[in-house]
Amino acid sequence: MKIAVILGTRPEIIKMAPIIRELESRGIEYFIIHSGQHYSYNMDRVFFEQLKLPRPNYNIAIGSGSHAEETGKALIGIEKVLLKERPDVVLVQGDTNTTLSGALAAAKLMIKVGHVEAGLRSFDREMPEELNRVLVDHLSDYLFAPTERAKENLLNEGIDKDKVFVTGNTIVDAVYENLNFIEDIGILEELRLNVNDFFLLTLHRQENVDRKQRLLNIVKGLELVGEEFNIPIIYPIHPRTRRRLKEFGITLPRCVGMIDPIDYLSFLKLESYAKLILTDSGGVQEEACILRVPCVTIRYNTERPETLEVGANMLAGVEPEKILEAVKIMLSKKRDWPNPFGDGKAATRIVNTILKDNG
Repeated sequence: MKIAVILGTRPEIIKMAPIIRELESRGIEYFIIHSGQHYSYNMDRVFFEQLKLPRPNYNIAIGSGSHAEETGKALIGIEKVLLKERPDVVLVQGDTNTTLSGALAAAKLMIKVGHVEAGLRSFDREMPEELNRVLVDHLSDYLFAPTERAKENLLNEGIDKDKVFVTGNTIVDAVYENLNFIEDIGILEELRLNVNDFFLLTLHRQENVDRKQRLLNIVKGLELVGEEFNIPIIYPIHPRTRRRLKEFGITLPRCVGMIDPIDYLSFLKLESYAKLILTDSGGVQEEACILRVPCVTIRYNTERPETLEVGANMLAGVEPEKILEAVKIMLSKKRDWPNPFGDGKAATRIVNTILKDNG
């Protein structure tokens, strides 16, 4: 029994880490393929170090590029490794170009595919991530759905119910495993922040940052939030957004404290002690919900509707006044919502399922 774990971005590293640890603890043969879709130290290697993961056995180093460039390079590189190693199962996670490339390469070689975090849907085909996740789900042999809602999405698309397993989300495993290690992290002192006296921002999605007017609207919304609450908005800026701000000649308001990308434990600490989180990231919506920190999502839809249903999150869109209004509403809520993403044992269930099916 040999398992290939394919990843390429920091969210994939975080969400695959509990599975890698589970494979290690059971002595199951596996290897890691890193596409290199995220490739700087702060976006990549530091995560392996902090999470105490083995270095990838193969690094394809595709870098960033257009969707076709990233997918094509990853597909070519991953296929070569799979032909050499011939694993029994390939595990991919989420909705990135790496995820699609890994699933497609494996399926065409008649290698079983397991999709971790299957069944998420925004129902917005303008999102490249939506296209990726739909295609990967229909290529997969094991669909590890984090919630019953995700399972329903898969069954509604005609996927065989015997392929679908509700496991919880490995992000819960990761958060629970790493909360014990954040107290020694000095990011609050380094940034001179007080607990519950700052907002945290992430902004990187193509549909938000690649459109000048949309990005301008979001920046204006952040300015209104800063004026209303007079506390800093800390923004570990994504390289993509930094490029677009420069290209469009947009300056962030003074209330936004822009910092370089940071390591996972530092980010987890900022999330834990923020007054509120503004984001367009799916994973951050989940983490905010798990940590019981109010979240405002700067999008018109979400593939994590469970966060809306339990009252942990609110969709604001990108209109400045709506962003401010959503922040006011979320700050008025009690932080007592339930965690809809499982009990922190998703990785164990995923590995049990694979072992049971493969003897």
